[in-house]
Amino acid sequence: MAPSVTKIMRRDWDTRARKNAFHYIASWRKEWDRESFIASGEEDFERLVIPILARCNLPAAGKSMLELGCGAGRMTASFAKRFEHVYAFDLSHEMLSRAQRMHTEQRNILWLLSNGVDLSCVASDSMDFVFQLSRPAAPSGGSAHLAIHREMLRVLRPGGAFLFQFNGGLEPTMNWRGRLAWGITDALWAVRLGMLSRTAATAFGLDPALSGKSWRGASIAAGSVAECVNASSGVVREINGKNTPMAWCCGTRCGSEADA
Repeated sequence: MAPSVTKIMRRDWDTRARKNAFHYIASWRKEWDRESFIASGEEDFERLVIPILARCNLPAAGKSMLELGCGAGRMTASFAKRFEHVYAFDLSHEMLSRAQRMHTEQRNILWLLSNGVDLSCVASDSMDFVFQLSRPAAPSGGSAHLAIHREMLRVLRPGGAFLFQFNGGLEPTMNWRGRLAWGITDALWAVRLGMLSRTAATAFGLDPALSGKSWRGASIAAGSVAECVNASSGVVREINGKNTPMAWCCGTRCGSEADA
């Protein structure tokens, strides 16, 4: 992504963090307190991550993991309780600041500001597990998503495991009125008229904090994701939710006995 796009995305997520960080990370609920927010992260860890670690025969103890899009740290504490080292990335200064203040007692978390493009500050073959819950909000298109997925595979050790979410919804999920409303707000956002985009969203009865493609990102076909993983020395174990906005891909980096 161009630096200007990264800057706009960071601004949007900083705004959301200042308005209501917990809600925009876990938007199925309007009001959270710290305890319920962290508890929901533990529930998702048990539901999403534990089965993948077991399936890939990857014990967490003594291992290093990378969380991409950690937000306000909803799941980060769950990772830190199991893994020896946690590298928590986010694009938003404000989200990271809130996460750090909430997890001051956990010393094995390294909080890192993402550049929205790559993981260049992380050495190749250095992570045992890479996780991404949030869909990459890459308004420049699916190529930016695939670039991040390639980076996830690069930093994984041979035999390491990955689990990431992506927007596989290639078909419209709203009626023509909704598509028109979001189309107008997105068009204004794309030409850097952020204030006007948020004003239009409010006029249409939409949440102005969600205006712009930094919220929904770009759709990408499951087949393209699988091709990217395979071309990056990865093995796809499973893709769930194909053709939906909440698709998941899990697998391993080639090099383990299980890949033989």
